[in-house]
Amino acid sequence: MSSEENLLPLIVEPEQLAEHLDAPQLLIVDVPLKAESYQDGHVPGAVFLDYCRLLRGEGEVPNEAPSPEALSRLFSSLGLTRDTHVVAYDDEGGGWAGRLLWTLELIGHSRYSYLNGGIHAWRQAGQPLSQEPVEPRPSNYEAEILHPEVAIDRAELQERLGEKGFAIWDARSPGEYRGEKGENKRLGHIPGAVNMEWTDAMDKQRALRIRDYAELITELEALGLTPDMEVVTHCQSHHRSGFTWLVGKALGFEKIRGYAGSWKEWGNRDDTPIEK
Repeated sequence: MSSEENLLPLIVEPEQLAEHLDAPQLLIVDVPLKAESYQDGHVPGAVFLDYCRLLRGEGEVPNEAPSPEALSRLFSSLGLTRDTHVVAYDDEGGGWAGRLLWTLELIGHSRYSYLNGGIHAWRQAGQPLSQEPVEPRPSNYEAEILHPEVAIDRAELQERLGEKGFAIWDARSPGEYRGEKGENKRLGHIPGAVNMEWTDAMDKQRALRIRDYAELITELEALGLTPDMEVVTHCQSHHRSGFTWLVGKALGFEKIRGYAGSWKEWGNRDDTPIEK
């Protein structure tokens, strides 16, 4: 899908989105960490999505991507069609919005954008807010995993550790990375993984928009992550790394993948190698 065919760029500013609020093919999705954020005021026309629906919610790794059947139900309930352009945002700088866009990429729906900075940036820009809940118009969307390479499973990840041109971006806090904190059977990080906490990619002075691209690229290169590499990003549940996946994409990392199992899976097994 060429970007010319897309209504909006991958990263869209509040002013740009405001000009397109009436576009019929637009589906704006608010996927906040705190549900009351939507009630307090959302982008006019935005539908609410409970982030729990982006997770499988059962089995040993409940943070895995939902089944194609569950994704079909989810996206039909939101009114997604092949021609819909999705704009996602949240109330925390891009975690759940990124996870939603990663999920769309997984099913091959490439018409999507992120509202840079989410509701914080929208408010800071003085854009209008609505408190009217929006009822989606259901569709009949059949989801298939068309881009499985956007995800990576534990077995492939374990097999490829140490491979040249393959890298891991751990988006958790430094304390979790060092194995000083966490709620898993085993603490630490995946061997060879580098750590840049997800919030370090946000500009706290600019309402949590993505930081200056050139600075981010320089910092990631210093960690050993370059756009030509295949980079896997993860956190504890592929929520914080929903945002770092999106940041990688915005920075031109074409082979960026999300490990949905994340530390919840890796740190709770006995057969996974761990560094501290």
